[in-house]
Amino acid sequence: MSTPADPRLIVGLDLPSVAQAEAMVDHLGDAVSFYKVGLTLLATDGGVAFAHRLRATGKQVFQDWKLHDIGAQVEGAARSVADGGCDLLTVHAQPQVMRAAVKGRAGHDTRILAVTVLTSLSDADLADIGYGDTAAALVERRVRQALDCGVDGVVSSPHEAARARQIAAEAGRPDFLVVTPGVRPAGDDVGDQQRVATPADALRAGASHLVVARPVVAAMEPRAAVARIVAEMAGA
Repeated sequence: MSTPADPRLIVGLDLPSVAQAEAMVDHLGDAVSFYKVGLTLLATDGGVAFAHRLRATGKQVFQDWKLHDIGAQVEGAARSVADGGCDLLTVHAQPQVMRAAVKGRAGHDTRILAVTVLTSLSDADLADIGYGDTAAALVERRVRQALDCGVDGVVSSPHEAARARQIAAEAGRPDFLVVTPGVRPAGDDVGDQQRVATPADALRAGASHLVVARPVVAAMEPRAAVARIVAEMAGA
């Protein structure tokens, strides 16, 4: 008997081709109901069409564009993505960018997520870039800005999920999404991620959704990997 899909689990289709992504979706079948399509696939010939086909089959789709440009360009891009059909769309958490994306998606049910600080970045990396804040402080500032700009949620590491959830609750936004990448099942290799947690710990911290890619798509038995993650989530 198959494990029911958990809609809080978003599987990242971090694969090099549409054909491989389609094969993975077919293999996972009803075990997964929500997928992330990232830049590698979106930039591939047929990548956007694949995202649309995936949604047409009844799956929820997160287009991870991480838009970052002048307001007019972000507004237009957000409108195009929303017109095509998309459940979640990411933009970088800068006020001008967030406001433009919210304006662009008007009239559609696409929800905008603001990317706070990439989970591959450590405090030392941020200092190298020129930021004076730690990751935790920068995420907190950007969560507050995201709420002010009217976006639907943020992407943050599991380490900052609890504070993001607290800030949203204080703002009267219990519906605010806190989507956490950098999730690794207990005992898994962390790869290039710096700020990670297990599925259960991320949910306990306040995450609404978990993004998991390599632990599923690179597994010898992807369906078994999903079942393991869903079981860990249930334990939260």
